[in-house]
Amino acid sequence: MAANKPAIKTTLIGLNADHFRHPLDRQATQALKQLPGLDVAIRSLLGPMGEQFFYLENIAASVLVGPNQLPQIYSLLVEAAQVLDLEVPQLYIKQHPVPNAYTFAMRGKQPFIVVHTALIELLNEAELQAVIGHELGHLKCDHGVYLTLANLLTLATSQLPFGAVLMQSWQSQIMEWVRCAEFTCDRAALLATQDARTVASVLMKLSGGSPTLSPQLNLDAFIAQANAYDSISESEMGEMLKRLKTDELSHPVPVLRAREIDRWASTPTYQSLLENRPLTGQHSDGAQRQPTKPVGNWLNW
Repeated sequence: MAANKPAIKTTLIGLNADHFRHPLDRQATQALKQLPGLDVAIRSLLGPMGEQFFYLENIAASVLVGPNQLPQIYSLLVEAAQVLDLEVPQLYIKQHPVPNAYTFAMRGKQPFIVVHTALIELLNEAELQAVIGHELGHLKCDHGVYLTLANLLTLATSQLPFGAVLMQSWQSQIMEWVRCAEFTCDRAALLATQDARTVASVLMKLSGGSPTLSPQLNLDAFIAQANAYDSISESEMGEMLKRLKTDELSHPVPVLRAREIDRWASTPTYQSLLENRPLTGQHSDGAQRQPTKPVGNWLNW
């Protein structure tokens, strides 16, 4: 792995989402903004009733973390939010057998993060902070409304006039955006922990870990898996099969996420952020920034 954990984390004062946004996220977001009818769907589906339903559904049976409730986890949240120069959101712990974490940010409600108990049981404290940092990345990049939209479309478009037609035209691009957004938020996890091995270890444990197996896993061997996956693209058939498989997923495959974070940890862009001197005139991947024109009439609220 490219980066070692520093003794003291750098607080990234003035950090902007575009300082670390993955180029695939940027491209997919621009494509999403151009989808016809999306603005109407957002305003219809994210109304007061939808807000109330998702808010109550996700917190009614969860535990709110705070200074007097699971204070160690709360301190991980506060530190990660400070490092990313972000207001501290609510964090809930939910009893659930599936390792997972997610973020909701809806109009009129304070944004909140939910982490399942099964995920906490799988990770050490540094890895849990990486998960929290990843979720904070969604908030930093204003992903929350888009993620909620993706969830709502999956559940509710069948109830709208011409819902099936809308779903067919939207689903592919929305899910592509969700996958691309994950690359950006893995970068936020790296910025929050400032240790690339910690982020990759989370991805490894989510792939094949358990409380019993996790101590036996070899992180370097997991990273090496990406090479075998890359080699599949050397044939036209292999590339087609990879794309068909990826289109079914809400997240990029874990080995590639680990490889991506390892590579970005070696870039001048990442190192400059740790030195609190973000590179100007460049994208977050180090490529020279080109002038772009606004697309569509999207308002990011």
